[in-house]
Amino acid sequence: MLTVSNLEVCYGAISALGGISLEVGAGSIVTLIGGNGAGKTTTLRTISGLIRAKQGTVTFRGEDISRLPAHEIVARGLSHVPEGRMVFSNLTVEENLSMGAYLLRDRDVIAKNRDYVFSIFPRLKERLKQTAGTLSGGEQQMLAIGRALMGNPKFLMLDEPSLGIAPRLIGTIFEKIVEINQTQGITILLVEQNANLALEVSSSAYVLESGHVVMSGESKKLRADPQLKATYLGG
Repeated sequence: MLTVSNLEVCYGAISALGGISLEVGAGSIVTLIGGNGAGKTTTLRTISGLIRAKQGTVTFRGEDISRLPAHEIVARGLSHVPEGRMVFSNLTVEENLSMGAYLLRDRDVIAKNRDYVFSIFPRLKERLKQTAGTLSGGEQQMLAIGRALMGNPKFLMLDEPSLGIAPRLIGTIFEKIVEINQTQGITILLVEQNANLALEVSSSAYVLESGHVVMSGESKKLRADPQLKATYLGG
């Protein structure tokens, strides 16, 4: 569904991505793991059109989307839940969800998507008239994912969904991510610093260091790799 080929990204004279390549098959959950500054967030932002690559291509469902603006990439079915959630804090939960559906014109589809979001995150329905800035971190993450789902995506990118969330809610968020993948068939590319959790829910993984892919393969095999365990999985 998604192919990234030889992607190079620079911030001024600093190389953020040094020619990475990866593939995400339809219906799968693939994760990117690595330390701070490895290039994980830059990869997602480049795929979604927020950053322009110096070199390389991003192909989504057979189409080169490397030069498309972000809103056209969303229109093709690729949604991005950014690091830090980035909800519209002065808007209500209801208004945030409506923003996620801004490209849709079919009211029946919008209503169906809302019902689905409420079915997996019932707390959002309870908070419908509440401003997003007053929600807890976990509730804001639910809202950010719900907002992305309102756009009818076929492919969902999630950047650090466990960041800043109470430990008791992290399991719930990840259960919902797996549910979205399994029940809706939405393909997921996941960036997550909790490498154990990321490898547990994904089918395959890429390990990034300093803007390069240094290891890749099936998640269950990577979890057993001594070098990976020592570096990212706490021994």
